[in-house]
Amino acid sequence: MIEDNGGGASGFADLALAPELCHVLSGLGYEEPTPIQAAAIPPLLAGHDLVGQAATGTGKTAAFALPILQQILAEGGRTEPLALVLVPTRELAVQVCEAMRSYGHDMGARVLAVYGGEPIGRQLGPLKRGVDVVVATPGRALDHIKRGTLTLSGLEILVLDEADEMLDMGFAEEIEAILAVTPEKRQTALFSATIPPRIDGMVRRHLRDPVRVELGRQASASADGLLVRQTAYLVPRGYKAAALGRVLDLERPTATIVFCPTRDEVDQLTESLNGRGYRAEALHGGMDQKQCDRVMARLRSGAIDLLVATDVAARGLDIDQLTHVVNYDVPSSPESYVHRIGRVGRAGREGTAITLAEPRQHRLVKTIERATKQPISIEKLPTVANLRARRLELMRTTLRESLLKGDDLDAFRSVVGPLDAEFDSYEVALAAVKLAHEASGTPREEEEIPAVEMPADDRGDGRKAKPRDQRQAAGRDQRRGRRASEATTRLFVSTGRSAGVRPQDLVGAITGESSLSGRDIGAIEIADRFSLVEVPESAADDVVAALRRTSIKGRSATVRRERYPAR
Repeated sequence: MIEDNGGGASGFADLALAPELCHVLSGLGYEEPTPIQAAAIPPLLAGHDLVGQAATGTGKTAAFALPILQQILAEGGRTEPLALVLVPTRELAVQVCEAMRSYGHDMGARVLAVYGGEPIGRQLGPLKRGVDVVVATPGRALDHIKRGTLTLSGLEILVLDEADEMLDMGFAEEIEAILAVTPEKRQTALFSATIPPRIDGMVRRHLRDPVRVELGRQASASADGLLVRQTAYLVPRGYKAAALGRVLDLERPTATIVFCPTRDEVDQLTESLNGRGYRAEALHGGMDQKQCDRVMARLRSGAIDLLVATDVAARGLDIDQLTHVVNYDVPSSPESYVHRIGRVGRAGREGTAITLAEPRQHRLVKTIERATKQPISIEKLPTVANLRARRLELMRTTLRESLLKGDDLDAFRSVVGPLDAEFDSYEVALAAVKLAHEASGTPREEEEIPAVEMPADDRGDGRKAKPRDQRQAAGRDQRRGRRASEATTRLFVSTGRSAGVRPQDLVGAITGESSLSGRDIGAIEIADRFSLVEVPESAADDVVAALRRTSIKGRSATVRRERYPAR
């Protein structure tokens, strides 16, 4: 096993990469390999099988893409694919495909993304003409294999990227079926954020004496390069949409993902934000592939600047221009929080993570802070005065830029000229700024949001929270069937929409086999192959044990606490 602690080659040329690839990497601004690249590329170039354990965002794509491209350079073009890369989601398939095309652009590498949700006919033409690399989700790859449109008899390299995620999403049977029709002498590389027993079993069955590369915690963290400012605001529930708008006005992000727990909340918040003048669109599991592609294209082009999404829908998304992540509710687990905020602050770019917490959720914020060992600053929500001051500051900056650029102002002389003859020009300018400032806000934006007292154990000043606030928080939680201080967690269930599972099926299974009532169960998300269910933390282990003893829609399912790889 290679235990890498952050050291690496001084440059890509030292890894025995071809000069053509080193030239491309230099043009793309790559200077030195990341730890996973420095550790994985040499054994892959030497033809060894490899198991790489590292988090997403550490440069894994280049670690396997560059050796594949070097093999293409050595062999030239061919009809059947030289390499197959299996990934868990269509979003990741597109990203890996785009990365490999950029690395192999000068050498004419033919890379095709193959995934579900797109008409299969669109993929038949390129496959028939011949491609060098296929990047595919397991289900759609197996569809093509059964149709005879994807032939793997000449395959030389197979990559399993984010293997633990693929197994968690229920692709074990498809992966085994694909492995069964690939040549025995192929080279296999498996990358995974974690190596649970199921992954270890797959390694023993299908890899030949693999080199093992495991990044130490320090190496993984440094490679990920997260530079994220983390802030939380305590906000009364009824004012969260207004609070989000106020924070966005002060932050002025380039592009933002706002995470909501359910589809309904995504749709409601998107409508509310658009009504407040923001450019927002929704992304959730109830949308088809064309709708999702259209939304992502609009975000990447700058046509919208806010994406409101569920965790399930946003899996695998990597958006270069993203500057902010907002948790509209406190995530149910530290792992989910890390997964979300890891979408910003990569590759040396600074990012901001903002969490809107209800007063009863402040302990969840502290739990996440302790688990991640990262400071989360709990700040007071900006006031109307703060917002007005910020708007005036922006207006002053905009006016100054307009004057410095020498913008054409002749069209407005007919308005200012007569007034200048009657009033002092300075007073005319003040009146114009006042009118512009008043026109920039809506009555709702100017509404004051009630301040929330910081709980005594967080303020550190010995004062107690107001009894009335405590009674209100306790009353809300009693109506929801939970104790005010009780934390929640999400459970992963390996069955979903494709098996006909509905929310009521999960609620019925949980309430029928455990001590929980329907009121105790929180948000439920159902994807095609898995579901996520929020339950009280104190009952999570009992619910897992109970569901493992029963069936859902006539099928047994893998049930465990949700686990996201850090990204």
